[in-house]
Amino acid sequence: MGNGDIRVRGLAARAGGWSARHRWAAVGIWVLFVVLAMGLGSAAGRVDVKDSDQLKGETHTAARIIEDAGIDEPASENVLIQAKGGDLKATDAEFRDAVDAVVRAVERTGRVTEVASPYDTKTISKDGRSALVQFDMRGEPDTAGERVEPVLKAVEGVQQDHESLRIEEIGGASMMKTFDDAFGDDFKKAEYSAVPVAFGILLIAFGALVAALLPVVLAITAIMATMGLMGVVSHVMPMSDTANSVMLLVGLAVGVDYCLFYLRREREEREAGRDAQTALRIAAATSGRAIVVSGVTVCVAMAGMLFTGLAEFEAMGLASLMVVAVAMVGSVTVLPALLSLLGERVEKGRLPFLRRRERSGGAQDSRFWTAVLRRVLARPVIAAAVATGALLAIAAPALGMKTQQLTLDQEFGDSLPIVQTYNRLNEAFPGGSDPAEVVVKADDINAPEVKSALADFRDRAISSGASRGPVEIKLHDAQNMAFVYVPLVGGSDLDRAGASLDKLRDEVRPATLGKVDGVEAPITGQVAGSKDFNDQLAGAVVPVFAFVVVFAFALMLLSFRSLTIAATSIVLNLLSVGAAYGILVAVFQHGWGASLVGAEGVGAIITWLPLFLFVILFGLSMDYHVFVVSRIREARLRGLATKDAIRHGVVTTAGVVTSAAVIMVAVFAIFGTLSMQSMKQMGVGLAAAVLIDATIIRGVLLPAVMALLGERNWYLPKWLHRLPDLTHDETPQAVAGPAARDDEGEPLKV
Repeated sequence: MGNGDIRVRGLAARAGGWSARHRWAAVGIWVLFVVLAMGLGSAAGRVDVKDSDQLKGETHTAARIIEDAGIDEPASENVLIQAKGGDLKATDAEFRDAVDAVVRAVERTGRVTEVASPYDTKTISKDGRSALVQFDMRGEPDTAGERVEPVLKAVEGVQQDHESLRIEEIGGASMMKTFDDAFGDDFKKAEYSAVPVAFGILLIAFGALVAALLPVVLAITAIMATMGLMGVVSHVMPMSDTANSVMLLVGLAVGVDYCLFYLRREREEREAGRDAQTALRIAAATSGRAIVVSGVTVCVAMAGMLFTGLAEFEAMGLASLMVVAVAMVGSVTVLPALLSLLGERVEKGRLPFLRRRERSGGAQDSRFWTAVLRRVLARPVIAAAVATGALLAIAAPALGMKTQQLTLDQEFGDSLPIVQTYNRLNEAFPGGSDPAEVVVKADDINAPEVKSALADFRDRAISSGASRGPVEIKLHDAQNMAFVYVPLVGGSDLDRAGASLDKLRDEVRPATLGKVDGVEAPITGQVAGSKDFNDQLAGAVVPVFAFVVVFAFALMLLSFRSLTIAATSIVLNLLSVGAAYGILVAVFQHGWGASLVGAEGVGAIITWLPLFLFVILFGLSMDYHVFVVSRIREARLRGLATKDAIRHGVVTTAGVVTSAAVIMVAVFAIFGTLSMQSMKQMGVGLAAAVLIDATIIRGVLLPAVMALLGERNWYLPKWLHRLPDLTHDETPQAVAGPAARDDEGEPLKV
């Protein structure tokens, strides 16, 4: 095995070789790229997704009409005044005094407008024990949470003077402030703590400060560059804060993983006795190729989100795709340059209590996985059956998955006082906290037939059983528009509220507003938005699944030129995703072990998560799969028997796959600790899937299946031989000596 000149094929190998020879130029180009991307992004600014672009259907139509009319709907607030017990009613003097005190207190703040007494609006519950004072916040609705504190304090002051009553404020602004105070900093801390957690694990894995810093620096610079690019791209496809958070998570995960794969292989080759230049070039030809194959596959998976038609998903998909592409390019260009510059100094800052384990033959042995592989390869049928059965059992609960937009009490439980207020308000005024909103646009909103239809709609909404009232109508004469607010029967029970919405859309509206020519009356609101979102997402599932699976299959087929490898890759990834779904349903829907993660009483999976998890997990799991299978193929090309190649590939990659998986699990688990159930579900689902993927799938099922298939692992029908050959000479022997040959002296091909 020489330390002489190496000639290798492949984009990654050529890029790595050029960077190693022109190391300062490579580093300079990368730094310039990051700086330019950030500068252009800062100059361009970021365009965020508009409400009118969030969804299709009636919700989209309503948002477009409001936007075109130039109407900014103010943030509305309610003050719930409720007797704590006894016979106190809204008609009693003490109750009336409290209502008047609330009206005066909120008006004195100067922050509100359109204050309405329940005695004028008839917002008094049927039992007479509850009433609502309603008003709007002045100023921009998006920033109302920043101005609502004086109003909240004014209401608290009235509460102190009326101990026999419960006086509580709830609305868009107060909820915005409460959530920002309770979870805004919490969420940001989770994002920022992901970096030190990843660095700490890398420090343990490498035992050296400089080696641990490299993956983190690469990931951070890739994220910084992508943030800049997001600003530029947002002028074509708008972005969002959610897309930014997802990009950060994905960028950190793949950026660290790719660098980890590359760096581990370079160190392994040097420890096998090769000089630094040879080791670096072998790493470029092997791990570099695996990174490119994996990166392209992840990009394809992320591109699946672009087929949903949902602006938020499209933003997340494009942002994730960009950060993976940037991290992939950085891994095969600037990383070899940095390793060439550092040389042996990559071991600087070695921690004395983390001594390097001795390695033999340059392979990082793992006693645990060696023992596991011995048993798996000895009885592959039993191992495959047990692993598959376990995964199917874990996935079984997913068959009864129920998805919905989480209500306030589902999202936050009883952790916030405002949630209890929300529940009390819905109990006293079903649907009052989240009414349906009918956006009526007419040629002349004051025309007799339009006014008659509006009145008829209000009456029929109640008589049909869709609402118990009161139904409020707000006219905007200048824009020839009216907003009709209809509290839906069912309240926070989205199934019942959805049935009420259907009654409004399918029965009440056609019989009233639908009979007037020139009138548009789309119905929006939280319940309507949830339904429209579900309908659109359901229509996107098949195209997204098909796109991701077909293109991932094609990429694996071209990269490994094996029909078997491509097919088993897809099946194993689907098993991994299915197991993650099963865990989510078992914990968050059925409540099995929910107390361990603080998820009692949720009862459903948030609507967007299954499709999001499929795309993210299908992409990320390819990291491990491509890396392990590439190493197995490399060993087979060296002439090892298939079982020996499997053993070598799995055992020698066990350390790096374990380290990468631990980092991902730790980072995702941070989000599983948040109080918001949607973030908790995302964190738990991602962490569980990565853990299953790196252990049961890659450590047991993959080697068992490949052992059973034997030489059929490398099967490619003759009619597919004309496909482009994207395989590379990726073994040390291929670059430093003659290729392995079979018994007849022909070069061994797999």
